[in-house]
Amino acid sequence: MTDDPLSGLTGSQRTAVAHVDGPMLVLAGPGSGKTRVITHRIARLIASGVRPERILALTFTNKAAEEMRSRLRGMDVPPGALLCTFHSLCVRILREFAVRAGLPSGFVIYDQSDQKAVLTDVLREEKLDAKDFPPARVLRQISVLKNHMLAAAEGASRGLVDLPPVLLSDVSAAYQKKLAAAGALDFDDLLVRTARLLDEDAELRERLSRRRLYLLVDEYQDTNACQYRIARSLASGHDNLFVTGDPDQSIYGWRGADIENILAFERDFPAAPVVRLEENFRSSPQVLRLADELIKANARRKEKVLIARKPEGRAPRLFRFLDERDEARGTADWIRGLHEGEGLDYRRMAVFYRTNAMSRVIEEALIQAAVPYQIVKGVEFFHRREVKDALAYLRLLLNPADEVSLLRVINRPARGIGDTTVERLQAQARSLCLGLGDVLKDPSGVPGLTPAAGSRIGKFVALIDDLRTHLDRPVAAIARDVYIRSGLKDAFIQEKDPDAAENVEELIRSAAQYDEEEAEAASAAEGVELRGLAGYLQRTALISDIDSYDEQAGAVSLMTLHSAKGLEFEAVMIVGVEEGIIPHARSVEDGRDLEEERRLLFVGITRAERFLALSHAISRAIHGGPRPAMPSSFLRGLTGLDVVSTVPFAPSLSEAPSRPFRTPRGFVPDWAAPKAVAPAAEPETMSGFRIGQRVRHPALGEGRIEAFVSGGTAGRAVIQFDKGARLIMGLMAAKLEPLD
Repeated sequence: MTDDPLSGLTGSQRTAVAHVDGPMLVLAGPGSGKTRVITHRIARLIASGVRPERILALTFTNKAAEEMRSRLRGMDVPPGALLCTFHSLCVRILREFAVRAGLPSGFVIYDQSDQKAVLTDVLREEKLDAKDFPPARVLRQISVLKNHMLAAAEGASRGLVDLPPVLLSDVSAAYQKKLAAAGALDFDDLLVRTARLLDEDAELRERLSRRRLYLLVDEYQDTNACQYRIARSLASGHDNLFVTGDPDQSIYGWRGADIENILAFERDFPAAPVVRLEENFRSSPQVLRLADELIKANARRKEKVLIARKPEGRAPRLFRFLDERDEARGTADWIRGLHEGEGLDYRRMAVFYRTNAMSRVIEEALIQAAVPYQIVKGVEFFHRREVKDALAYLRLLLNPADEVSLLRVINRPARGIGDTTVERLQAQARSLCLGLGDVLKDPSGVPGLTPAAGSRIGKFVALIDDLRTHLDRPVAAIARDVYIRSGLKDAFIQEKDPDAAENVEELIRSAAQYDEEEAEAASAAEGVELRGLAGYLQRTALISDIDSYDEQAGAVSLMTLHSAKGLEFEAVMIVGVEEGIIPHARSVEDGRDLEEERRLLFVGITRAERFLALSHAISRAIHGGPRPAMPSSFLRGLTGLDVVSTVPFAPSLSEAPSRPFRTPRGFVPDWAAPKAVAPAAEPETMSGFRIGQRVRHPALGEGRIEAFVSGGTAGRAVIQFDKGARLIMGLMAAKLEPLD
């Protein structure tokens, strides 16, 4: 080990790193060196004589785990400590103790599209119309119950689900039965099955607790009921549970995270010392003051002071735009201005938004401005049709019971096994209580099946069986063989779809990279339980959005506020800071945790190092048409913002609602409407327009010119719009269309 793990640390960091036995809570504000504390504590434990394999550190992203590994390598810390995500740990435990968990050791992991396919089948069998019970909505409610480890009736009584409990319970049971028949688990099952296994198997709980004597949990504020119970079980024999987190950054309640886990840590461990990391090494004082002002409005938090260690910088800006296109152009201009005027690299800039749908107009504006960008949404690659097809073949080779994969590829590319044939095969499987794969092996007894169809099925089965006999090769070789022999490659050529072909080639390249990494891990004796194709498929199943972020890409990063967690940029623009967006409309309508929405904005703000901008528009296209928009209630009362408006008489911060505001349908607020019009002496016409003329605005719709504002050279008019807004606008800049 090259350095003393305690050197170069602040006093509070040193206190946390030097801690050895017993529980500890580290309240780590944004930019306070949390990752540094975790890695230095691991190094300190090993330096003090703890064997590396006795240490387990749990994170929430693969990226965070890899950053910790990289830092430890840079410190020449002996390898052996296990640093991984909760989901990766659960996969390890469930595979190692599959018999105890009642699982096949080769279980597959279903992603969201796989889950939807299974649930759609369940709804069809239960004779439930997918229009009344959208699969995505039902899956969300099943997920909520799993993450809270609740039955449907209890979930309903607590207001967590709104579907009828009996129906939800029946559908959930049928869904789980289908997963079990396919030898599959979904993401939530990984956590639930592990938590229950550790709860119910005392001998195993004790064994695993002895195996890893020092447990570190990062981002403890984001743990859900399952993760909380897993961590408590693994530390049950020694209580060496060291957790870091920040209640002010708890933003995953919608997927089951429970902020009470960190707020109640001192109740769970009364003797646990609490260390506060309050010195911020990331952001300017101006950024931190804004963040502090914002988050102080929350009640459910642990008080701490953010102390800036960077010099004074530029005041954060609040841009007010006409609509989302104006906002996108303004965002592109701001980014180019920082790049050309301040010399900032594009890779050190980011744009955050509340939902992925908001990225489209920003992309268009960046393209027009010749600004390079990357969208941080990694799982999308693995959800592309052609990539899913190739992966389905690979999964089917490993797991013949995987009917979701089988149904996906049985006629992809087209091989004459159409929907009618598949429906007959499925009906036969149901009538005989067999798996679909079993029926395919001998389809001769299937009613209505023609000999020609039987022959085509036989060829498909023979292809899969032959591919299955060569699984001891490198994954890239298996993937390329599947790509060619399945007919996918020829199909893309015939379909003239070079993008699909390139995406599958990229998948094969990722498999080759995995082969190289696996060889290096094997030579270093650092391998994991699964290798080869099974290990590769496990890796692709556990990938997350943030894993696609490439800080060396030389491009502006576009991502949701949730994806921004754990990252930092020199310049950050947060768009759409409006009522209905942040806080999100569902939070208001469903009565959900508005404090979490405020924490989400806090997370976005504290990603910025030097330059920060927020924006809102007065009109935004939502659900197909322009709608009036209002500044977020979270902006009310904030000081230190440098307001820049491209729209005359846009709403001010004082006009932002004091509490979350729900706009009545068809209502347009009269924001700062002018109280006086030009005197009678003003001209009746201006710039080709006249008083009383009907006009149309591209975002605000139709209206009538009431008067011209004095100072005619500016070409400004008072316009009363039919939807209610009364604004002063520049006649040329507003792109008004005369209607009469």
